[in-house]
Amino acid sequence: MQPSELVERIWARDAAVWTGSDEGSWLGWLDEPWRMSEDVDLLLQFADSLVGRIDTIVLLGMGGSSLAPEVIKGTFQQETFHVLDTTHPQAIRRLQESLDLERTLFVASSKSGTTLETRSHLDYFWERAGRRGRQFAVVTDPGSQLEGLARERGFRAVFAGEPSIGGRYSALSAFGLVPAVLQGVDLERLLTRVEEMIEACRVAEDNPGLELGLAFGRGWESGRDKICINPNPGGFGLWAEQLIAESTGKEGKGLVPAPGEAPDGGPDRQPGEVRVDDPYDLGAEFFRWELATAVAGAILGINPFDQPNVQEAKDKTNEVLSGRGPGTVPGAGPERTVDDVLAQAREGNYVAIQAFIDPVREPELSPLIARAHETGCVVTHGLGPRYLHSTGQLHKGGPPIGLFVQVSDETGAEIPIPGKKFGFGRLIRAQAQGDYSTLTARGRPVARVRLEDL
Repeated sequence: MQPSELVERIWARDAAVWTGSDEGSWLGWLDEPWRMSEDVDLLLQFADSLVGRIDTIVLLGMGGSSLAPEVIKGTFQQETFHVLDTTHPQAIRRLQESLDLERTLFVASSKSGTTLETRSHLDYFWERAGRRGRQFAVVTDPGSQLEGLARERGFRAVFAGEPSIGGRYSALSAFGLVPAVLQGVDLERLLTRVEEMIEACRVAEDNPGLELGLAFGRGWESGRDKICINPNPGGFGLWAEQLIAESTGKEGKGLVPAPGEAPDGGPDRQPGEVRVDDPYDLGAEFFRWELATAVAGAILGINPFDQPNVQEAKDKTNEVLSGRGPGTVPGAGPERTVDDVLAQAREGNYVAIQAFIDPVREPELSPLIARAHETGCVVTHGLGPRYLHSTGQLHKGGPPIGLFVQVSDETGAEIPIPGKKFGFGRLIRAQAQGDYSTLTARGRPVARVRLEDL
């Protein structure tokens, strides 16, 4: 297929560009910025209504609902906006102790409205904040359980998502722009640049998204399946990881996003250049990478809008929480050590360090990351349970080239979750066990180690 035809058919919502299934139903992101531009005044009014009443915003979300807001926070250097996307008790306790609960707005963000982590966070802070509905808002798809709960409890606001957009493509929908306006971002300025990028991405010549996507796809065809995303102050790679991994990592295929890795470090690598010279370039860059990933998906011959293997780890987690899940996988034999797993490294592999730890302890992973780099492989690392909603799809549904090291730490005193028979500490341990069991059942090389033992 010629590039000009590919662009034309994507904008025509032609599902046959990919697998011919339901892809055409998931392309709302192509024109969502124009729809959102009509809501700018409404969003500004909401932000203005908080002045003098609210000092701090806490976003409760996971994956597509949290990663764009996190990158927006980093890019615009906003200090009074927090993203909670961990179930680690130490992190939850530390955040709570830093807040004046009477002057904090909690924004629960979930497309489905049923995300376990987000609903648990919401139930917890609903009790801690004295059940005051005016201190809560939600972003969710129309008709979700979360929308019903918000209206029942009298939350300050309910913002509707667009059902024809998957979570990882939602950065320029309400899931990204509500958090952006709450961080003081000038939405009109941001969206003006986005619309300029959209126009550039509609044509065949000098199309920034098409060029990037063709590079990704053609690189994959020649064995360069690791996308080395250059470091940038806002942490763009954190968002791009989910976009690339969850979109392409399926049917035994996939591009492996590798933020911070050197693109010239091996024959299996290619660069993924982030162009954010000014904070207001961010929205345009979101769109460029979204189109690029859709283009790459066409070359890989997969559906870039589903995530068929994400549910597996969730099911295993629920088994552990219910007491039905095994401590280890039956018949798996002795557990591998880190040395065992890293000794299997060959050209073309990647090492994924999966850290179910207190996020402030992430720097303590440095010795393990350095050790993994000695294999000569690309090394990625992510915090659990965040990565389960991001790169987890690639780990299970992508090519069997990953070597996995799961890291845990002491979770400290338990924090009960209202209405649940388990607390946050048990939840994060179950999430770690669930993912370990899923990877092991698929024959993926995986070792477990305690952070304190590194």
